[in-house]
Amino acid sequence: MIRVLLVDDQPLVRTGVRALLERDGGIEVVAESGNGREALADIGRYRPDVVLLDLQMPAVDGLAVLRELGRRQGDRSTRAPGPERAGEAGADAASGGPRVVVLTTFGEDDNVFTALRLGASGFLLKDAEPGELRSAVRTVAAGEALLSPAVTRRVIERVADTSVPPEAARRLDVLTARERDVLALVGRGLSNQEIGAELHLSPATARTHVGRVLSKLGARDRVGLVVIAYETGLVSPGG
Repeated sequence: MIRVLLVDDQPLVRTGVRALLERDGGIEVVAESGNGREALADIGRYRPDVVLLDLQMPAVDGLAVLRELGRRQGDRSTRAPGPERAGEAGADAASGGPRVVVLTTFGEDDNVFTALRLGASGFLLKDAEPGELRSAVRTVAAGEALLSPAVTRRVIERVADTSVPPEAARRLDVLTARERDVLALVGRGLSNQEIGAELHLSPATARTHVGRVLSKLGARDRVGLVVIAYETGLVSPGG
């Protein structure tokens, strides 16, 4: 059973989303939160697998929730370091934190980009079809990124700053030349199979390289790698 926390300041939205999710016998809405402060308390209390998070809320908004979750994850990693699993989508086994899907009425804005930078596994428009909503929950609960990297790239290109400070580029110093090539292709939205074809590798070898890049850069999933590729200047908007 996938445990979900709904976070939205509009009760009618929460009621509708709950009804749609619970038509799937494998999804349980464990709690509803009306603002970010309640959400942070409920995450600790109910330990959901997935959080559906509105960004625009009074008091404590969705971005503040993501920042606090990132801080908590960092604290746990410091207290109990251990090897991270890295696969097709990456995994957060070490921290045990929930996966976050941003619910928004906006498809491409700087708040969505900031949410992706802060660790959201993707975003979903509030007018998405019911099947998309349930599929989104199952996807992120399985440890995969909700958005295709290509869609994420279009969001990032809309708002990304083209200036890259030197210290940002140095983040890639831990990567080999081949791993940089792989990251650049992930940033362009290519799948493992497409990366393999581009670099004359098997899809399995490409997947292994992606896993190593995820681990070295501490990215949560492929969406995180797309963000890093732009932030470090490895891929540029329109490039």
